[in-house]
Amino acid sequence: MRAVPITVTALATALLLTACGGGDDSASDDTKSTAPTGSAAAGSTCDLSAELGPVNAAPAAGDSGNVTVTLTNKGSDCTLDGFPTVELEADGTKVAVPADAAAEPQKLTLAAQATTSFTITYVRGEDGGEKSLAAKTMKYGLPGASATESIAWSYGAVTLKDEKTPDASVSGFQQAGD
Repeated sequence: MRAVPITVTALATALLLTACGGGDDSASDDTKSTAPTGSAAAGSTCDLSAELGPVNAAPAAGDSGNVTVTLTNKGSDCTLDGFPTVELEADGTKVAVPADAAAEPQKLTLAAQATTSFTITYVRGEDGGEKSLAAKTMKYGLPGASATESIAWSYGAVTLKDEKTPDASVSGFQQAGD
């Protein structure tokens, strides 16, 4: 499959300012992360652009698929610590995609122009099925960030394990070549 470029101006402004503003728990505005863990390193600046792909969409109900989001650091060194957050939405229903149970959170420092990626693995649901979420949007954020970036989801319905748990997981950040 081919990679589909996504321009993410809001990621560089809103999402990354909150995620990379520091790990100070006393933050009183939206420019600092309030999370004591999982936020970017204090003093770092993040200016990331995102690209969606490669995508290995699940072709039919019951099949597994993978959607990769690649982030490129357009600024100075940036440190990410933890897992990205991912949420799928459909017609007002939102479900959080859990971190891959087998993955360990990593602390990753990205040099200027370096890339990292994370992958959403999911089981395709039956279109219109009772145990499926007809996802239309995927939202993701950096560790500890309150802001998210929305991307259209065009890879079919996602199977639900229960009302709030998709049959899906998100990997940790991986550097290019891993």
